[in-house]
Amino acid sequence: MRKRNESVTVEHERAAAAPAPLDKGCSLRHSLRLPAAAAADTGMKRPLGRRYGLWFRLRKLIIWLLGVYIAIPFLVKLCPAIQAKLVFLNFVRVPYFIDLKRPQDQGLNHTCNYYLQPEEDVTIGVWHTVPAALWKNARGKDQLWFEDALGSTHPVILYLHGNAGTRGGDHRVELYKVLSSLGYHVVTFDYRGWGDSIGSPSERGMTYDALHVFDWIKARSGDNPVYIWGHSLGTGVATNLVRRLCERETPPDALILESPFTNIREEARSHPFSIYRYFPGFDWFFLDPITTSGIKFENDENVKYISCSLLILHAEDDPVVPFHLGKKLYNIAATSRSFRDYKVQFVPFHTDLGYRHKYIYRSPELPRILR
Repeated sequence: MRKRNESVTVEHERAAAAPAPLDKGCSLRHSLRLPAAAAADTGMKRPLGRRYGLWFRLRKLIIWLLGVYIAIPFLVKLCPAIQAKLVFLNFVRVPYFIDLKRPQDQGLNHTCNYYLQPEEDVTIGVWHTVPAALWKNARGKDQLWFEDALGSTHPVILYLHGNAGTRGGDHRVELYKVLSSLGYHVVTFDYRGWGDSIGSPSERGMTYDALHVFDWIKARSGDNPVYIWGHSLGTGVATNLVRRLCERETPPDALILESPFTNIREEARSHPFSIYRYFPGFDWFFLDPITTSGIKFENDENVKYISCSLLILHAEDDPVVPFHLGKKLYNIAATSRSFRDYKVQFVPFHTDLGYRHKYIYRSPELPRILR
């Protein structure tokens, strides 16, 4: 009996010590759940961390850009020279890697490169393209031959280009070719500070360079007609020049303005690339520094003192100088007493033609218009 009781007691103790099957299953399932739950928590933390880091970097970038945007107007106000650089853009040389001493590399085999000196310490690079009829005779000729050729019976166009680039710009070269094919000498140059010309740019300096080249042409062209053609910013130089010529009673035979504006303040205010036009104090921050730098280019004022024929060309889809500014300049000139005895003509080019700011030379109507 004692042995049986002892054995029963041992069995009861073993049964009590052994975990129940249900408890074992629950315990196993609980142990399997823990790693999965931990992994789920870790997986949720990682996307949240990434999102927070991305938003932090994005917010930091936005604050930085906003700071720069706000700082630029104050920087321009304190340093007006920055605004002058943005008007002239003479530091932008397009196309790059061309040798301005070799116009033949741009397809101008009947063009000669000169260097003239309007003032001490100022040298300007000049291209002279003869009429296409003289193309064969011009091959291999030196500067003296080209200068003498200005005395031929062909009219001369002095071309004043706009800001940025050089006298070797693609659209400018194409215009020289068109004008040459129509029987014109084309003389163009880079203002001081542009291209390979030496000197610092300024409105006064650009105008004086143009005056020097005009006098240089007149000294060699005799009685041949000389026309002034200005494009974009070059229209400001052109009206400055022609006003001065009219005041000294030596006007050109005609003035041609391609894509002109009224004055530099209205052009800057209307320019589509001006992201600050609605900025509080825009005039004080941006336009006043231009005037402080001596940059005005007042076409609307100059035309009141010009006494020669005037032709204005403007494309309706011009994205740089708005069409309405060219039309406004024409209205001012047409009612000016100085043009009372001269023809004033405005030729618009429809948007569908796609001539924009610098492709009017493509117009098949251009020969008829110039005639």
